[in-house]
Amino acid sequence: MINQTTVTEFLLSGFSDVRELQVLHFIAFFLIYLVTITGNILLIVIVAQHPKFHSPMYFFLVNLSFLDVSYISTTVPKSIFYSFLNKRQVSFSECITQAFWVLTFTGTELSILTVMAYDRYVAICHPLQYRLIMNWNACFQMAAASWICSAINSLVHTANTWDLHFCSSNVLEKFFCDIPQLLALSCTDTTANQGLLLAVAVFVGSFCFFFVFISYAYIFSAVFKIQSTQARYKVFSTCTPHLTVFSFFVSTASFSYLRPKAWSSLPTDMIAAILYTVLPPLMNPIIYSLRNKDIQKCLMKMLNW
Repeated sequence: MINQTTVTEFLLSGFSDVRELQVLHFIAFFLIYLVTITGNILLIVIVAQHPKFHSPMYFFLVNLSFLDVSYISTTVPKSIFYSFLNKRQVSFSECITQAFWVLTFTGTELSILTVMAYDRYVAICHPLQYRLIMNWNACFQMAAASWICSAINSLVHTANTWDLHFCSSNVLEKFFCDIPQLLALSCTDTTANQGLLLAVAVFVGSFCFFFVFISYAYIFSAVFKIQSTQARYKVFSTCTPHLTVFSFFVSTASFSYLRPKAWSSLPTDMIAAILYTVLPPLMNPIIYSLRNKDIQKCLMKMLNW
């Protein structure tokens, strides 16, 4: 028998061991976090204060903004704090908890973006029945189902990871804890865990992708039948931000989780982690604000006040 030490804490790789680069990381992430929190909270306040935004589309947009604030707050503040203190250690329980919330928010964001595609489909293809189909009870139920299903899925994977044994390397090649990274470090056979994680990711991701694809196929088919150029532009202006956000989030998350192992390296893993955990919450309020003149007007009035 070979004596093996049980791992009780993990070491986050961070971006660099050089103090100057750690300070640069602290400043950059702090500014990104500040801009993200400010942009999403402003969007929530604008929608809440103006009755003309009290519609299903903006209800899901508020859900997305609240989700983005929670999502980025799970990873970036701790990374900033650790860079400032030149600390890398994170306890096993803290790591598992962070991994749970990261997976929960990732799944919920994908679900909310899929529901938003359905909302646009009903609004454009069935405008006379929009209020009947997308009533407030249906909106609350779809939003609640997105949060609850994602939390249950995350709880299952986290519980399976909690029972694993870690007895060799404890270095996580990211600036936060994630389920795939933990499975890769375990000295227990994780074939079943990895198979379940991959199966759920492929099934849910494929379902959401094809659902959004079919929704926009019907939307574009209906748009091209519109004779008025102004009306066609208005429809595109409401769909383009969502399609941009969904495409960016799915592509970066897929690259991070489904890319071949031959493409895996510390710089690549870090860039991929930033792409799907930091940039979407930062870009979402900017994209929706730039494409929505009503939000721009309300924002300018608020800033002038």
